Amino acid sequence: MATARVEVNPSLRTVHRLTGAFIGVALVALAIANVPGILQGYDRAGVDLYPYARPVIQSYYQGLTIHGVMNVLVWTIFFLSGFFLFVTVYALDRPLASTRLGWVAFWIMLAGLILALVAMLTDAASVLYTFYPPLKASPLFYIGLTLIVVGTWFVGANIWMTWRRWRRDHPGQHTPLAVFGTLATFALWTIASVGLAIEMLVLVIPWSLGLTTDIDPLLARTLFWFTGHPIVYFWLLPAYVSWYTMVPRLAGGRLFSEPMARVAFLLFVLYSIPVGLHHQFSDPGLGGGIKLVHTFMTFAVFFPSLLTYFNISASIETGARWRGGTGWISWVRHVPWGNPALTGQIMGMFLFVPGGIGGLTNASYNVNQAVHNTTWVVGHFHLTVGGAVTLTFMATTYWLIPYLTGRALWGRRLAVAQPILFFVGMTIWSETMHRLGLAYMPRRTYITQAPYVPEEWRDPMILLGIGATGMIIGGLLYFFIIIMTLVVSREPAQVEVPLPRPGVESKHEHVPALLDRWRPWLIGSLVLIAIAYGPVFYQLLTHVSTVPGQSGLW
Repeated sequence: MATARVEVNPSLRTVHRLTGAFIGVALVALAIANVPGILQGYDRAGVDLYPYARPVIQSYYQGLTIHGVMNVLVWTIFFLSGFFLFVTVYALDRPLASTRLGWVAFWIMLAGLILALVAMLTDAASVLYTFYPPLKASPLFYIGLTLIVVGTWFVGANIWMTWRRWRRDHPGQHTPLAVFGTLATFALWTIASVGLAIEMLVLVIPWSLGLTTDIDPLLARTLFWFTGHPIVYFWLLPAYVSWYTMVPRLAGGRLFSEPMARVAFLLFVLYSIPVGLHHQFSDPGLGGGIKLVHTFMTFAVFFPSLLTYFNISASIETGARWRGGTGWISWVRHVPWGNPALTGQIMGMFLFVPGGIGGLTNASYNVNQAVHNTTWVVGHFHLTVGGAVTLTFMATTYWLIPYLTGRALWGRRLAVAQPILFFVGMTIWSETMHRLGLAYMPRRTYITQAPYVPEEWRDPMILLGIGATGMIIGGLLYFFIIIMTLVVSREPAQVEVPLPRPGVESKHEHVPALLDRWRPWLIGSLVLIAIAYGPVFYQLLTHVSTVPGQSGLW
């Protein structure tokens, strides 16, 4: 694909600083998160590096909390906020409805991050990112994370207002796919985040402040997982937006089917929320029948991922064939692998396939009991969030940062090698974690200090060390490329322009009106939520069982 100098419509430039601020904080969070991540990776390999990290990291569970929160709640949410604001502006070809509201959201989220980070760095919040009562963290931790969620509501509101104004000015036109996917993401997140908001504002924050003395752990856990599994799609759907709207053009073609893509986004709105109880299969006090309902819902939410796999694969193949590829397999050689923005995202897609399949195991009641509290689960979410999402976000910065800075990406060939190296390391590490999970290695455990390490774990643990090393080198290489681009690169940005533009996908095929309407799908989502969660919350609220809070840490 031919390259072109980056040219920016001056009226759209106002979003650049805002996007840059969100992405900048996300990258800092990723760097902080993976300092303890290195310690944990080698701990699983039988090498204890924690004594060398003190007093910065005082305990294993402090490091585990920092790694989890900064990766899955900060790196992802700050990145997607900046990415979605940028995509909305360019896909609608109009400035944000309120740049001021965008900055209000950013500063609220940054303030929340600082509060939570202070609590974690002072070892006053070593309760992991799931923060299950009766374990109690500092109020700063809970208040800070709540502010981050509130900030995302402002981001979503800003995007919705921008879209509404575009809709008013373009009657009869259907929403560009990139914005449609963005709206779907914030629709499901706005509904899903209500559970976490209630848990924080009604139960956990008053309890952590000492305003209440007791708390109901099962109710708190259920409210958490009302949000806790849908948040996975809050992280994942930005990657889907990129896969659907940018990867086909990076590959030299176009999206195979826009209606199919819209169906996938709408199915996520329907099915991504009433699935949380599959994380609570081992919790007493919840009926087996309602857990079965959540199992079926979880199987249903796998279907839009299958649609995506087919749609994107067909799009990449179409682009390669337009570039001269032929044959059943040999067309793969004509994929433009030399573009790091494309290669990184394809590596992420490769990781998502086994990660998604492993999720079906986690959602199967009987099989789940064998892997529930083992490293199988850790291997699974590292393939999805740590692999597919993170690699897609990394690859996205390879074209986004040149847009924001006007500087060409430094070390293009090195940037192609980086996601491949990260992919190989993650594949080895996660596959081995799955196997060790089947051998009953526990999760959330300081392995090098455990009095039990069966001989059958020893050889796979060597592979964990190899995989961790590959991921660490890939991660360090990524930051090196980004820093060199910001500091050293002086060439003007020359990129394969992947930005979504109004009407690019829609001009190729008819999009049914039902696939551009929100009301029936949102109503359907609320109905399914009522079916899946109505009996659960009725039971929990009529059979309250409180316990005293456990002050202190793990």
